[in-house]
Amino acid sequence: MNGRVLRMELRRSVAPWAGAVILVTALGFLYLLSGPWWKGSALWTAQWTSMALWTRTLLLFLWPLAVALGALQGLRDHRSKVSELLASTPRPVRHRAAVTAGALSLTLALAYGLLVLQGAGQVLAHAWYHHAGWLPISLVGGFSLIAGAVLGMGIGRALPSPLTPPALAVAAFLFTAFVRQWSDSAVPSSNLPNRLTLLSPSVADVREVLLTLSGRVHAGQTVWLLGMAATGFALLLAATPRTRLLALAPVVAGAAIALLVLPSDPRRTYVVDEAAAAQVCDGPVCVARVHEARLAGLAGPGRKALGLLHDALGDRAPTTVRETTAPRGLLERPERSRTTVFVDFDDDALARATGEELTRALVGQGIAPTCFARSQQESGTLGEIAAQSVVAGWALGTLEPIRGTVHSPAEQLGTARPVFQELEGLRWSEQVARIRAAHAEAMSCGDDVLTVLDGGASG
Repeated sequence: MNGRVLRMELRRSVAPWAGAVILVTALGFLYLLSGPWWKGSALWTAQWTSMALWTRTLLLFLWPLAVALGALQGLRDHRSKVSELLASTPRPVRHRAAVTAGALSLTLALAYGLLVLQGAGQVLAHAWYHHAGWLPISLVGGFSLIAGAVLGMGIGRALPSPLTPPALAVAAFLFTAFVRQWSDSAVPSSNLPNRLTLLSPSVADVREVLLTLSGRVHAGQTVWLLGMAATGFALLLAATPRTRLLALAPVVAGAAIALLVLPSDPRRTYVVDEAAAAQVCDGPVCVARVHEARLAGLAGPGRKALGLLHDALGDRAPTTVRETTAPRGLLERPERSRTTVFVDFDDDALARATGEELTRALVGQGIAPTCFARSQQESGTLGEIAAQSVVAGWALGTLEPIRGTVHSPAEQLGTARPVFQELEGLRWSEQVARIRAAHAEAMSCGDDVLTVLDGGASG
C-alpha cells in the first residue's frame, strides 16, 4: 500500500468521518456529561490505569459504532454498482480490500489514540506514580475498534443491504450491554460466566484505583479480536456462499481459544496492581505508592492522631495509619484493624480534610471506625459519624462535626451534643472507661456506639 493510493482511499471513503465520529462522540461523552469518571480517586484524569480503563468503558457504545461504520464502508461498491467492474480489473481483490480496511483502521486507531493522549496529558500533570502497565489496556481497546470495523466491512459486503449497518449497530450494542460487568462488588462481576463477559471489548466502570486487568485477559482478548479481524477480511475477499461460510472459521477459532485463555474467576480478571499498592511510609504513616503525593499532608496529622489515640486508649490504641488497599464492594464492610487506622481516599471525610480537620477525622476513625456498609463518598450512618464527633471532640477538647460526610454539621451536632455534654459531666475515669467501651463496641461492629458513650440512655 503506497502513500498515493492510501490518500485516495482516505478521500473517497468514510474513513476520515468514522475517525471523527468516534473521537467527537467519546470526548463529548466524557466532557459534556457528569459521571463517575469525574469523581473519587479513580477519576479518568488522575491515574494511568484509571484513564486506560475509563476509555475502555466507552467502548460500550464506541465499538458498536465502529462496527456500523465498517458495514457502511463495506456497502460502498454495491451502492456504486461497480462490483462487476472492479472484479474485471487485474488488481487482486485482496489489494483493494487491504487498502480500504487499512484506511479505516488507520483513522479509527488515530481517533482512539488521540482520546488516550487527551487523558494522558492530564494524567502527566496530576499523577505522581508513573508506569507502563496501562499500555496493554489501551492497545487492546484500540485494536477492538479496528477488528470491529473490519468485521463490519466484511459483513456489509456479504450482506449488501441498507439495513445492515443499523442492524449491526443494534446487535453489537445489545451484545456489549448484555455481557456488561458491574462494579458494585469488590471486583467487577456479572451474572453471566466470566469468560463470556470478557469477549466484550468494554470493561466495567472504574471504582478502585489499584485494580487492573490481568495478563490473561489481554492475551485472550487479543486472540479473540485477531479472529474477528481475520473473519472480516476473509469476508471482504469471499465471492461465493461456500467461501463466506469458510470465512467464519477464524472468528470461531479465536473465540474457542480465547475462552480457554480467559480467566473464569473475576478475581483473576481484575487484580491489584502490587507495585501501585506498595506502601510508602513516613514513620508510622503510610500510603500506597500511587498516592505518594498525599503522604506529606497525611504524615503530620497522622502522627498527632496516633498520640491522641494512645492517650485515650492506652495499650489498645492503633500504632499506625495506613491507606487501605483491599478491594471492597459498595455494600461490603470497611477493612478494620486493632493496630491500624485505615485511610480510604474515596471517603471525602479523609480525602478532602487537611490539618486539624484531618486529625479529627483520623481520631474518630481510630476510636470508633465505621462499620455500616457504605457507598463511595459516604462515611457511615448518622449515628456512627455523631459517635466519631463525640470521641474526637473528647480527645481534642472541643466538639466539632466531621467535615466532608453526607451528614450536615447541624445534623451531627444535634445528635452528638447531648452525648458529649453527658460524657463531659462524668469523672475522668468514667469518661475514659466509656471511650474504651465505645472503641470495643465499634471494633466488634456493635449495634450503637453512641448508646455506649451515653451510658445506655441514647437510642
